[in-house]
Amino acid sequence: MKLCIAVVVGFVLALSAGPAAAYVVQVVTTVPVAAGTSAGDASKLGDLVESAIQDVVSHVIAFTPSILRIEDARIIGEKLYLVLLIADTEGESTIESLGEHPGPDGESNAGDGEKTDAPDSSGAVQF
Repeated sequence: MKLCIAVVVGFVLALSAGPAAAYVVQVVTTVPVAAGTSAGDASKLGDLVESAIQDVVSHVIAFTPSILRIEDARIIGEKLYLVLLIADTEGESTIESLGEHPGPDGESNAGDGEKTDAPDSSGAVQF
């Protein structure tokens, strides 16, 4: 009888629980770079990065992002490769909660949690 009650309670809990609606997306995009552009041309590269990010947000993402972080950026040959991490509000809290757990070296990865319109040291931009 106890087993039957435990099974019923388990089914009720499983059926009443719903998945969290959090969106976290990692996108890789490329932008052609002029042959004369180098890493020292900050204004040209900044314009390229901004246009690539706007293109991804307007054409690829089907939700309103609250955070966008550049995970990696490299120029290989004549292309700029960008790895973007994009999340909505719920996804942002998920990313923050994952960052609070200690890494393999025992140190916490948590930031100060301050929201600004400018990129922080991790490259994150708050919308």
